[in-house]
Amino acid sequence: MKAIISLVLRYIPRPYLQLVGHWAARFLSIFYLGNKVECPVCNSQYRKFLPYGRNTSSRENALCPGCLSLERHRLMGLYLRRKTNFFTDKLKVLHVAPEYCFIDRFEKMDNLDYITGDIESPLAKVKMDIHQIPFPDNTFDVAFCNHVMEHVDDYILAMSELHRILKPGGWALIQSPQDMKYATTYEDATITDPKEREKYFLQNDHLRLFGRNYGRELEKGGFTVIEDRFVMDELSKEEVKRYALPGEEIVYFCKK
Repeated sequence: MKAIISLVLRYIPRPYLQLVGHWAARFLSIFYLGNKVECPVCNSQYRKFLPYGRNTSSRENALCPGCLSLERHRLMGLYLRRKTNFFTDKLKVLHVAPEYCFIDRFEKMDNLDYITGDIESPLAKVKMDIHQIPFPDNTFDVAFCNHVMEHVDDYILAMSELHRILKPGGWALIQSPQDMKYATTYEDATITDPKEREKYFLQNDHLRLFGRNYGRELEKGGFTVIEDRFVMDELSKEEVKRYALPGEEIVYFCKK
């Protein structure tokens, strides 16, 4: 299974995967029936989740076959429900590079005016470049933009644009891959070999790898940043295991 998923992720373009991947995952779900793990996004239960990753050493117990949530998506879903007003207040929301597991659920929520945007995703309603978001200042109450800043040319400009379109008092979740052994953001444009870029930046299409300073980088976009150790400080080991969450991921709660 690992080898098959690795080949699919490496050689099928992401836009096509976004359109058809859920059908394949739902078929595979019949082989994972059980109740040892639970997805807080779709509330489905399985004996375990599917493996996921671009190489054969991919992560075990990672991909929910019901909604395609990964560890980071399940963390976000749980965080939104337990620590924010996302499910209770009337909110205008911009979701950049929207994840399949959230789109239908958020669109059906009566309290949300929910807009999706991306430069290439077929799932997004608005085609947009995050360096120049096509909405006026102070438009949204909430913004989501996860695992995007490692891809963009100018991440400070992208962060500033998200800050600009939020209303005063608005907030954003802007997660990105990190390596805590680095004190600062690691970039090296001289590394051009795809295998080398994957080695140093986790994927060959990543332009950088953020370090322990990621919260400070977000502040350069204008945000007040709360580094919330939600998983480590507030969840039990049993919850982390049952929901298959990233064990040490910090949630960056960004306020305007």
